[in-house]
Amino acid sequence: MNSVRASNVSRRPRRVSRPRPVQPERNHQERGNVNEDVPADMVAEESGPGAQNSPYQLRRKSLPKRTVCPTKTNMEGASTSTTDNFGHRPKRPRVSGKCQDLPAAPAEQYLQEKLPDEVVLKIFSYLLEQDLCRAACVCKRFSELANDPILWKRLYMEVFEYTRPMMHPEAGKFYQINPEEYEQPNPWKESFQQLYKGAHVKPGFAEHFYSNPARYKGRDNMFYYDTIEDALGGGQEPHFDGLIFVHSGIYTDEWIYIESPITMIGAAPGKVAEKVIIENTRDSTFVFMEGSEDAYVGYMTIRFNPDDKSAQHHNAHHCLEITVNCSPIIDHCIIRSTCTVGSAVCVSGQGACPTIKHCNISDCENVGLYITDHAQGIYEDNEISNNALAGIWVKNHGNPIIRRNHIHHGRDVGVFTFDHGMGYFESCNIHRNRIAGFEVKAYANPTVVRCEIHHGQTGGIYVHEKGRGQFIENKIYANNFAGVWITSNSDPTIRGNAIFNGNQGGVYIFGDGRGLIEGNDIYGNALAGIQIRTNSCPIVRHNKIHDGQHGGIYVHEKGQGVIEENEVYSNTLAGVWVTTGSTPVLRRNRIHSGKQVGVYFYDNGHGVLEDNDIYNHMYSGVQIRTGSNPKIRRNKIWGGQNGGILVYNSGEKQRISNFFL
Repeated sequence: MNSVRASNVSRRPRRVSRPRPVQPERNHQERGNVNEDVPADMVAEESGPGAQNSPYQLRRKSLPKRTVCPTKTNMEGASTSTTDNFGHRPKRPRVSGKCQDLPAAPAEQYLQEKLPDEVVLKIFSYLLEQDLCRAACVCKRFSELANDPILWKRLYMEVFEYTRPMMHPEAGKFYQINPEEYEQPNPWKESFQQLYKGAHVKPGFAEHFYSNPARYKGRDNMFYYDTIEDALGGGQEPHFDGLIFVHSGIYTDEWIYIESPITMIGAAPGKVAEKVIIENTRDSTFVFMEGSEDAYVGYMTIRFNPDDKSAQHHNAHHCLEITVNCSPIIDHCIIRSTCTVGSAVCVSGQGACPTIKHCNISDCENVGLYITDHAQGIYEDNEISNNALAGIWVKNHGNPIIRRNHIHHGRDVGVFTFDHGMGYFESCNIHRNRIAGFEVKAYANPTVVRCEIHHGQTGGIYVHEKGRGQFIENKIYANNFAGVWITSNSDPTIRGNAIFNGNQGGVYIFGDGRGLIEGNDIYGNALAGIQIRTNSCPIVRHNKIHDGQHGGIYVHEKGQGVIEENEVYSNTLAGVWVTTGSTPVLRRNRIHSGKQVGVYFYDNGHGVLEDNDIYNHMYSGVQIRTGSNPKIRRNKIWGGQNGGILVYNSGEKQRISNFFL
């Protein structure tokens, strides 16, 4: 045994060829503790012959006291293996080619495992975001505590001011959430990561930032500016990715011309857009130019408030001006203009194609939204109200998509399309405007689908001066005048609508009006469901016209038209009136259950009545009087309580092969 030990001793110094400095001599108690942890054979070596020269003596002194890892009863998941008797230790530098893992020091162990959560959280509350992320890498417990939502909420509100997290999952998309309802545990941190690289604008920000470098240490990816113009000019900064936060305040008369794909968003507590106000008194507040294809502006109030409200700058100055070949996103903005000669928002020119959504365009002294000169764009979920002229103008081949907008209480018309204006209008709520809810003029040709047009102070839809358009599956009701007016050589398509409870008629066609009136449900109107007069000549087919407080269809003053395959019933007066030189063709209609006569020709009413089913009227099925002379053929006329056909007072008829019961 001695020879073996001697041999071992002779070899071991090569393993400690670079010994560390010897630590000071420990007291007897420390030695006793160390010996308790050192294997028995090592202790025996040191106490035997040659112990003073043993390399173990040097190694033992250079090693700190090992700390036994808590048992499984004290720390969930602790190992019971004899090879895992020590707690997790940070790795030390390599010695003699072998990695030496040393145990955690007692202070480190106390900090990581025994210090109360409240104390650790208090310490963490003094850290900025990057230091907090580094602390989370230390151990599992620190990771959990460093991700505490309260810590991140404080940091988040300090940087961004929002009282609810602003999520930014992809370019051009921002929305605030209720943190209690969010599926992830820490939306404050998630939003912080999404918004981290950006420029911040607020008066006095830059001076405060540069005069307090220690306070902002570690925020190298953030930039601070006093004005929006300065932030826009800072686009050449190496880490700037085009995101600009405009903080609470009023920013006046800045020249904001955007010709790059920047993102500019308001940052404030509470209702963000109300607290970030950008105003100009001399020029358009925002101008988007070619190159701003993917720009974003959101969550702020944009105002144009000229000192001289009547200055002669027709259509030159606006809150928002969007020009050719650009397609910015305008989101959650409040837009106001007190200028009497320019719209609040002007979109003009080929390739102008913005997305404007969730905005409030109201209380403006001219038009709210003006789309012209081949401009397009998507306009969704906006509030457009109380504007001096139309809520929306579409002109000169403008062709927007307008969905789910609330257009109401305008001091003029709700929507005005004219001079070849077009557009697709879907699911809008248009009501309580002073003139018509929707006006079409001068070769305009919009498509209006599934909108509600109601409570207009005059009419619902007004198509005139060669206007066209398709009005499909809308609800048109409770308007003071007719639900639909068609006049002066206009030729729209009115299909599949519900037109009801108007304070006058349902559809009023006059002054050489035309059009296709097809598949509508027309009921409960104070005057006739459909009125045709003064040389108008529409096609009226497949409609239900019923329960009117007056007649069903009223054709007078040389009215014409083809009226076929309709169901006309339960009206208070005649199902169909034809009078004063009118000559319609009534073909294959079901006219029944009226409270007076079925079809009434009088005062030189003429026309053709053929292949109709006319029955169950309180008076006769057909009455002809005072110079009227219709052609009546192949009709079924039955169930009238006062006869089938009644001719009197110089009335005439050309009666051919009718069937009577």
